[in-house]
Amino acid sequence: MSNTEAHPAELRAERGPCVDAAGRPVVEVLTARAVPLGGPRAMTVHRTLPQKQRSLIGAWCFIDHYGPDDVAATGGMDVPPHPHTGLQTVSWLFTGEIEHRDSGGVHALVRPGELNLMTGGHGICHSEVSTHSTTILHGAQLWVALPDAARDAPRDFQHYAPPPVDLGGATARVFLGALAGQPSPVPTFSPLLGAELTVEPGARVQLPVSPQFEHGLLVDTAALRLADTALVRRDLGYVGTGVSTLTVTNPTDAPGRALLLGGAPFGEQIVMWWNFVGRSHDEIIAFRDAWQHESDRFGRVDGYRGALARLPAPPLPHGRILPRGNP
Repeated sequence: MSNTEAHPAELRAERGPCVDAAGRPVVEVLTARAVPLGGPRAMTVHRTLPQKQRSLIGAWCFIDHYGPDDVAATGGMDVPPHPHTGLQTVSWLFTGEIEHRDSGGVHALVRPGELNLMTGGHGICHSEVSTHSTTILHGAQLWVALPDAARDAPRDFQHYAPPPVDLGGATARVFLGALAGQPSPVPTFSPLLGAELTVEPGARVQLPVSPQFEHGLLVDTAALRLADTALVRRDLGYVGTGVSTLTVTNPTDAPGRALLLGGAPFGEQIVMWWNFVGRSHDEIIAFRDAWQHESDRFGRVDGYRGALARLPAPPLPHGRILPRGNP
């Protein structure tokens, strides 16, 4: 998915621990902001990452959550071909279906419970359109920053349908990394965890996790508790490194669903602007110029039938792009 903000922020990311003196998890609650995705009826997404107080969770650098949206009212998703560099996109749906086309020649359907992971290291472009059969659209679009050694990686696309894993009071679908003894076969360029959790009404689940990872829990439905902190729908609860068990509780009488995202602290500073992840102001300028001049760096998408053949880059900010970091 594209970041369609007219004035996207420029960000540099660092990390900070979130554990108290007794070693108990301290949960930082990140609330979402509404961002119109574009189009005449402006489908809205809710963005929890990046934001001023935190830019990364492991290598996860972008989290958009959307729906459930009535496509008849919102117009659904129709994102024209747009570029990416230095990152991977992770598409995860709860309801609906999205048609994906990219300049690597991939034409695929994104369906609920199935991972679609696109690598746009050196450069790629793609389009995303909800299908005609979709009436309700509901899911998340996530980005992973590529480490310096891999950020020039060639175009790639991976698909995986993870099986459900019984956690006793909850079910997990592990699409990246490993959780509860269930690994994903999809390779990553840095240590990561990505899983959908469905927690039964009234259940309390303890999840063994890597203490070398920091984690975020994005609440999709109902209200959940992470450790002793209440999270409502669209909240992202962040826990820093040094924690080996995460406790998730569903205090409601309905199933609660969330995405658990984690990873080793990235250890590199990045500059992220629009759909590009780079390391400097000059790189971002070069990426934008290459896209605007239809460079072979990004290739082309075949088969997209929207009104706009390609999404133009927004204007650059005045002055040099200055990075920001986490507190």
